Amino acid sequence: QVQLVESGGDSVQAGASLRLSCDFSGRSFISFSMGWFRRAPGKGREFVAGVTYNSGTKLYGDAVKGRFFISRDNNKKMAHLQMNNLRADDTATYYCAALMGTVVVTGSEDWDYWGQGTLVTVSE
Repeated sequence: QVQLVESGGDSVQAGASLRLSCDFSGRSFISFSMGWFRRAPGKGREFVAGVTYNSGTKLYGDAVKGRFFISRDNNKKMAHLQMNNLRADDTATYYCAALMGTVVVTGSEDWDYWGQGTLVTVSE
């Protein structure tokens, strides 16, 4: 069984930066692609970013391209999401996810494990 624990959520002003972290445990980290999704109030779960086991492929949702950057540290079994130039519409609960295999997909239904989420609030 895989456990994912997110951290780093906060309340910030528009234009600020935040770095989210995801702590992975339970199985072989390099067997999984890692991803971030978000759910804004009243909306569905949205793909934010994903990275393959060797960081060879990184995908981003259209809303965050050029502002958010995903990374992973295979030695520490952690994934990170660097969020820059935050906007009010980035306000959401952010979830870390793990997908067994060597690809990244954008559909939330395909991911195998989920964290509990960390809240990011961006005010104007």
